[in-house]
Amino acid sequence: MSPDRRLALWAGIFYLLTFVTSIPALALKTPLLEGRGETDLAAWGLVLEITLAFSCIATAIVLLPITRRVSEVLAFGFVASRILEASAIVAGVLPVMGLIALGSDDPAAPALVELHDAAFLLGPAFMASINALLLGTIMLRGRLVPRVIPIIGLVGGPLLLLSSYGVVLGLWEQTGPVGAIAALPIALWEFSLGVWLIARGVRITPAVARASAPQEALT
Repeated sequence: MSPDRRLALWAGIFYLLTFVTSIPALALKTPLLEGRGETDLAAWGLVLEITLAFSCIATAIVLLPITRRVSEVLAFGFVASRILEASAIVAGVLPVMGLIALGSDDPAAPALVELHDAAFLLGPAFMASINALLLGTIMLRGRLVPRVIPIIGLVGGPLLLLSSYGVVLGLWEQTGPVGAIAALPIALWEFSLGVWLIARGVRITPAVARASAPQEALT
């Protein structure tokens, strides 16, 4: 297995790990956020959410040796964006930890829930759309994967971004019908990218190969 194939494989694994952690994490912490207790379930949700944050950063770091051959600016921008997303996820973990410690009946509970919701909007919504625009552009420009995959991300990124601004303006709820529909293309983009990276890896075009030659000569 070539180094590029190995990197793509791990990137795909980390992408799919974001799926198997994010959805159960949300389901496990929702009862506590809605005032129905379930602190033990919420604690397991936080374990998954912290793992999600680490996985987000890992996707960008593992792909960096490949993506920087297409565009160093976009590649390092993607790393920075993923770190910001992970930071927002961890920021959302903290108020839930407070809810677990204080209980949903505590007077501070509503404020903690609002803090969680704000972090949830910043991470899985705003930053996810920026991630799609950055990495989707790299994948499309470098022809690293079939065109349809990054196109889904490049269409879904602005859609989710506009939906997120709508949430900030109070036009609809993030978890309502509009927010859920706007998030679907990004979910499809990330899932399809993860599956493709595991199954097929990336396509190294002659231009990308030539870009890697100076880096390999220095090692």
